[in-house]
Amino acid sequence: MQTTEPQILDKFELHLDEMIEKLQNCQREKEVKSCSSCELYFECELRSSYVKAVYNSMSKGDTGGFEF
Repeated sequence: MQTTEPQILDKFELHLDEMIEKLQNCQREKEVKSCSSCELYFECELRSSYVKAVYNSMSKGDTGGFEF
């Protein structure tokens, strides 16, 4: 039997979780299923912050040299 230990999230993952919640709330308020359906898609600061949070979560804050 495998035991699962609670996963400890770092500051980048915690911030990403916050951004996901904010983004989902915005989508619900605007009644869209995706940001790409929103008229503010290219100008949206919340979406831009979310993309940066995803990048930081994946790279753990290191800059440069990270490839998707």
